[in-house]
Amino acid sequence: MASDAAEIEADGRAVRVTSPDRVIYEATPWSAEVTKLDVVAYYVSVGDGIMRALRNRPTTLERWPKGVREGMTLSTRADNRGDAFYQKRIPKGAPPYVETARIEFPSGREADEVCPTELATVAWAAQMGTLTFHPWPVRRDDTEHPDELRIDLDPQPGTDFADAVRVAGEARALLDDLGMVGFPKTSGNRGVHVYVRIEPRWSFTDVRHAAIAFGRELERRHEGVTTKWWKEERGERIFVDYNQNARDRTIASAYSLRPKPGAPVSTPVTWDELATVDDPKGFNLHTVPQRFAELGDLHAPIDDTACSLEPLLDLYARDEEQGLGDMPYPPDYPKMPGEPPRVQPSRKNAANWTDADEDAAGG
Repeated sequence: MASDAAEIEADGRAVRVTSPDRVIYEATPWSAEVTKLDVVAYYVSVGDGIMRALRNRPTTLERWPKGVREGMTLSTRADNRGDAFYQKRIPKGAPPYVETARIEFPSGREADEVCPTELATVAWAAQMGTLTFHPWPVRRDDTEHPDELRIDLDPQPGTDFADAVRVAGEARALLDDLGMVGFPKTSGNRGVHVYVRIEPRWSFTDVRHAAIAFGRELERRHEGVTTKWWKEERGERIFVDYNQNARDRTIASAYSLRPKPGAPVSTPVTWDELATVDDPKGFNLHTVPQRFAELGDLHAPIDDTACSLEPLLDLYARDEEQGLGDMPYPPDYPKMPGEPPRVQPSRKNAANWTDADEDAAGG
């Protein structure tokens, strides 16, 4: 009979884990099954790393309380009937040690979001079914000025992880040319993420513009890169998702589990190591704790250098002078200043497109 509860220690605080034997990830040909207790224990085992990624950051919780099974879905704005969901407000009944940060959504509404200050908060969230942590790129003492530029290299149909790795190599060279320091990690799926610590003195809009400028410059340097927002225009290229730097858009943190078979982990790597990784599934709940014990947190130096965005903002200004302005925001955002019409090119190019349609799309 499955036990009713277990207890695990997280930096000196006991965290109760209910239904510890519940299977969260089923076994795969390359990975054993994972229980709820395994998930909590995993996060405790990489405590320094996950806390470096989350500490004092408002954090959205991606909760899969029923576990990960084929056919299970994540609730969305359009359909909230999924098996999993994003928790953007602190759940009722949270322990008193779970602290919060007040954040503002693009709509202007506000919320008190979980803000990890100690490892027990991470363990508690995992006990509540959280698999993936999505921290904002801000600290709670200043939620209006990001301290992180996030470069998301997202493979499109017809491309794969190996293509993302090749583009990441070009991104590394571009960062070097800009005098910026990047810290790469696997996404936990097919992509690559690169984080750049920045001085917290620019707005979300500025940081998003910097990401657009970086993507455009990378596009010029590598034919396998695109910044096109509309999927019909991307082709078989790696998409630089600049909108991951918009307000309330987040990326899975370093050391986060992902809701994919085999319990993969978004894992920090060195630049040289990244070029040698054949299959990112090898970084998973079963392998990363030992790796962490041997190598420590490869993102540990990330706070040592805060880069300036000025080189990228200068590139953005140059592009503007040449007729390349802002780019579309995600569809759930209100119309943003300077944004072009938010309409698919195929629709805009249709014979029945009119000035009234342009106005309706925000042109």
